[in-house]
Amino acid sequence: MAAAEIQSQTYIVIHCLLQNEQDFDLECDGTGDENSFDPVKIASKLRELGDDYDERVIQPLMKNVQKAAADQVVTAFSDSVESLCNTWIMERAEVASEKQLLKAAITLGLLMKKYFPDKTNVVEFAMMGFVNNRLTSWIAEQGGWVSVSKNSMH
Repeated sequence: MAAAEIQSQTYIVIHCLLQNEQDFDLECDGTGDENSFDPVKIASKLRELGDDYDERVIQPLMKNVQKAAADQVVTAFSDSVESLCNTWIMERAEVASEKQLLKAAITLGLLMKKYFPDKTNVVEFAMMGFVNNRLTSWIAEQGGWVSVSKNSMH
């Protein structure tokens, strides 16, 4: 799968992930075939991945993103994801670092949306940039978003 296609799908998946669930049918209409790209299903799997977290570890990282100047949110988000991922890798070294990066990005993004809804659009942009810059090759190696959502979310 080409990097450009994965990056385009990443935009749709993250948009579905961070927008209100009632908007899914309008903006993120899936096809129903289990082997086709369905951003609603993928976003749902990502949400499950982001549900397992220790809020005490994440709180200071969210504050760093919240306090960042508008032109520094992407950097603050990336730095916070890296920090969170490093914490998890130390705890569970057997899990691939790319999966931990994805989990950290999703977890931080969802919690930012929950606690700072006014930052949702900028966090969405930061998440897309982070995933596209850091994880596109890994997503391609897995066979694309459909394969990632089926095989890597356990």
